[in-house]
Amino acid sequence: MHSDPKRLRELSPATSLRLLGSVPFGRIVFTAHALPAIRPVNHVLIEGDVVLRCHAGAALLDAIGQVVAYEADLIDADTHSGWSVIVTGKAEEVTDTDEVARYEGLLHPHVDLTMVHVVRIHPEIITGFELIDAPRKAGDLIA
Repeated sequence: MHSDPKRLRELSPATSLRLLGSVPFGRIVFTAHALPAIRPVNHVLIEGDVVLRCHAGAALLDAIGQVVAYEADLIDADTHSGWSVIVTGKAEEVTDTDEVARYEGLLHPHVDLTMVHVVRIHPEIITGFELIDAPRKAGDLIA
């Protein structure tokens, strides 16, 4: 199916975070063995921070202390409309037992592994774009 051309509209940081919090999955981008690595993970947005859980031995643990990017989107395959949000910030492991317990109660794993680590990303840079219909120009043919 062909859809009309789209254009990108920049979203505010607040709108971007709201959209990011509205979906359960995204992708974290980090460096592993001096190369870019990307992992799909489920997340929850808590007080503006992206919170993830991971299992012992996960490659994601190499990202602790690194600046990482986290991306989530919702783009319709038929209409090609939707949005994409990327946040960039430092990944830190949450070690406070009360915080860990709180996050474990809010974020349930989507894979059958025991998640023993909680990772939090506090966004320093928030970038969001929405794909919307491009305005028609004078002289465009309408089929």
